Order: sequence, then structure tokens, then C-alpha cells
Amino acid sequence: MTVESRRARMRRRQALAAVGTALAGFGGCAAAGSRAGGDDYDVGMTAAAFRPVEVTVGAGDEVVWRNTSSRAHSVTAYEDRIPDAATYFASGGFESETAARDGWADGLSGNVNSGDEYSRRFEAPGTYEYFCIPHERAGMVGRVVVEG
Repeated sequence: MTVESRRARMRRRQALAAVGTALAGFGGCAAAGSRAGGDDYDVGMTAAAFRPVEVTVGAGDEVVWRNTSSRAHSVTAYEDRIPDAATYFASGGFESETAARDGWADGLSGNVNSGDEYSRRFEAPGTYEYFCIPHERAGMVGRVVVEG
């Protein structure tokens, strides 16, 4: 990670922490959950949800997911819901949604265990929709918006 991308990431975290602190002052939970606590990740994974559901980053930024629950999860892109110029992504390094689903079914390949992280750098601007294979039916879906 370059010094410039670390600085951008830190600025994004600081902004999210400020928003989270402000929202907590209104009696609600922080929008980014973990951000107000100073943890070093962008998206947490609860029992059946990504928190926050949507993150916005700049082209070239890295997003870090951390499993903050006791269940195994995956981070799996919907192949037809990422920008045309984007490279497919999934925890476990799969090259397609079908391969990721098959890998999970054949032995939990691509799982992100409790306390573990998965990260991905996003180069192409656009919207990336993703899900957790074992908890997709429960609504565990998320979105990364990459601004140019």
C-alpha cells in the first residue's frame, strides 16, 4: 500500500469516525459501527449482515472486511453486478461467482473465519454488489461504490 493510499484510507476512517460519533450523540448506533471504535477495517460482518451495507471509496483504494461474528462468511461479488472494466473478486481468490459458490459447497473454500479479514483494491469506478454465500438468503448483501 502506498503512503498516499494509506493517508486517503486514514482520512476516510477519520471522517467515518466523526460521522459515527455524531450519530451516536443522537442516541443511535454509529453508521459504520466499528469505525467509531477505531478498528482498522471498513466493513464488519455480523451474524447475518455487512456493516455498513454500503461503503464509498476512491479508485485505487482498498476495502477491508473483518468477520466480527462467530460464524464463517464469504465476500463474493455478483458477477453481473460489477462494472464491465472490473476484475471479479471473491474471498478465496475465485475467478467467477460459480467457482466461488462451488468452492463453498465443496468444503467451505473462501470462508472468512471469526476475526479474520479479506481485502480488495478497487481500481475501476462504478458500483460493486456482493454477498455472503451461506447468508445470502438472510439478506447478507453489500455494495462498494468506487468514485473516479
